[in-house]
Amino acid sequence: MKIIFLILLSTLLFADIKDDIFNYYQNEKYEDACTLGHKWLDKNIRDEEFISLYAFSCLKSDYIDRLSIPISLLKFSRESRSNSAYFSVILMQKKLLYHSLVDGYNLSKLKLPSTDYILSKVFDLYSELGEHEARTLYIFTDKKNPRVSYKLYVINDEQLSKMVIEEYFDTISIQRHVYW
Repeated sequence: MKIIFLILLSTLLFADIKDDIFNYYQNEKYEDACTLGHKWLDKNIRDEEFISLYAFSCLKSDYIDRLSIPISLLKFSRESRSNSAYFSVILMQKKLLYHSLVDGYNLSKLKLPSTDYILSKVFDLYSELGEHEARTLYIFTDKKNPRVSYKLYVINDEQLSKMVIEEYFDTISIQRHVYW
C-alpha cells in the first residue's frame, strides 16, 4: 500500500513539475523553466515532451550548451527527432561561430542548414562574408527585415572569451545574447 502511494505521489509531483515548467515557458520566464527542467531532467529522461519543453526553454534563455543532452535523448518520435536536429544545428553553429571569432577558423567552405533562431541568422550572415580579415565588431542587417540589425563581437575575459550578439530594431536595442 505504501509503495502504491509513493508511486502515485511521485507521478503527481512530476506532473506538477512539468506544469510548472510549461507555465514558466508560457509566461516567457525561460531561464526559470530551463533551471527547473535541468534539476528534474534525470527523473524525466524518458518523457520526450518534458525534454523538448526543457530544451526550448534553455534555447530561449541562451543556455545553448544545455541542449547536448536533449539532442541525444530526443529520438523516439518524428517530432522529437525534428527537435533534436533543430537543436543540433544551433549548437553546432554556436560552436563554429565562436571557434571562428576566437581562433580565426575559416567558415567560408561550410554549408550548414539554417534555422530562424538569432544565432543561426548571424551565423549565416557571418559565413557569407567568406574569407576576411578579422574585425573587432561585425554589423549585419537582417535579410527579411532591414529595420533589424545585429552586432557581433567578442568580449575578452581573463579566463574565457564570450561571443556577444546584440539585436536592434532601428536603433533600439531589443536583446543581448552572450555565449561561450
